[in-house]
Amino acid sequence: MKPLKWILSALFLTSLLTLAACGSDSEDSDEETEQKETNEESGEKEEEMDHSSMGHSGSGEVPAGLEDAEDPTFAEGDKAVITDSHMEGMEGAEATIAGAYSTTAYIISYDPTDGSERVEDHKWIIHEEVEDAGDEPFESGDEVKIDASHMEGMKGATGTIESAEETTVYMVDFTPTNGSEKVTNHKWVTESELEETE
Repeated sequence: MKPLKWILSALFLTSLLTLAACGSDSEDSDEETEQKETNEESGEKEEEMDHSSMGHSGSGEVPAGLEDAEDPTFAEGDKAVITDSHMEGMEGAEATIAGAYSTTAYIISYDPTDGSERVEDHKWIIHEEVEDAGDEPFESGDEVKIDASHMEGMKGATGTIESAEETTVYMVDFTPTNGSEKVTNHKWVTESELEETE
């Protein structure tokens, strides 16, 4: 009788250990899956929010009706230092001027057409990059339809003008200070965002 009790006890303990191990593996697997999903979601959100790290190279084409600046501080081919940071590695980079134009520059906030997170205070779009702009500049609070594609989801989006500045805008080429790829024909930096090289 005693051997039977020992056998049953041993079987019972073996079953318990097996179930416990399976449960533990299952829990670990669930936790790993949840962690992976959380990391992926977090990464997606960071990508959506961080427009500053997107490539800002352009084609070099300018909108119809945009006029060359008559006497810009920096002429085409001049070197200047960028003092603002629209994207990572921009502030402090040496730029080569690719074009200088007289216009009204706008800071805008908009909801991208690709469904990504709202962009706040984007610098810059210019008057000629607004659909049906007319001759008069827009004012803070005006709602406009954007006809520029500096970033994904921008073209065709409805935006709100945050501020307007009549100025010279520059298209520039520069190599970011963080070692990332050279940016060509970046649109736009304003006169106040550039200073002479030493």
